[in-house]
Amino acid sequence: MTWVAVERMIRVARQRGLPCDLNRWTSVRDAVYRQIMEHGWHEGARTFSQRIADGSPVPEAPVLDASLLLMPMVKFVAPTDPRFLGLLDAVRDRLVVDSLVFRYDPEQAPDGLDGTEGTFSICSFWWVEALARTGQLEEARLALEKMFTYSSHVGLYAEQIGLNGEHLGNFPQAFTHLALISSAINLDRCLDG
Repeated sequence: MTWVAVERMIRVARQRGLPCDLNRWTSVRDAVYRQIMEHGWHEGARTFSQRIADGSPVPEAPVLDASLLLMPMVKFVAPTDPRFLGLLDAVRDRLVVDSLVFRYDPEQAPDGLDGTEGTFSICSFWWVEALARTGQLEEARLALEKMFTYSSHVGLYAEQIGLNGEHLGNFPQAFTHLALISSAINLDRCLDG
């Protein structure tokens, strides 16, 4: 998101003709990009992963985070980039359970919170959109239709969904509903050709 913030600052300044230090901002944006590509890409596992903040060596098994599904949505990488497709495969293998998506594996990346995590509704909608953007339309449609079955009786979603279908965490969760809208619009756009 640091890259997104700087990239959008550059865009706004250019479009609006605002005063700024474009050379410096572009340099910072590009440095962040290089850092992500060098330290966030796990060559052995062929996926992007969380970077260890303390500078420790990258672990043998990458620590996945479903927020990385946003990469093509924020235009960091193309949805057809082989590295992003590798991330999709890794998320599918390790974080997706019947189209519901965990944000991360708490055993690999402990967050210090008590209790067990449910799947994150927002991540499940990001999953739908990532599938749609990569042309995996039938899987995207099925995942979206399954998510519809987890809404409340008035069509609202909680922050998390437990493995028994119960709503967990904040309810209703506004960001989840934004992801629902975005995934549905983009899937519809892809289905229309």
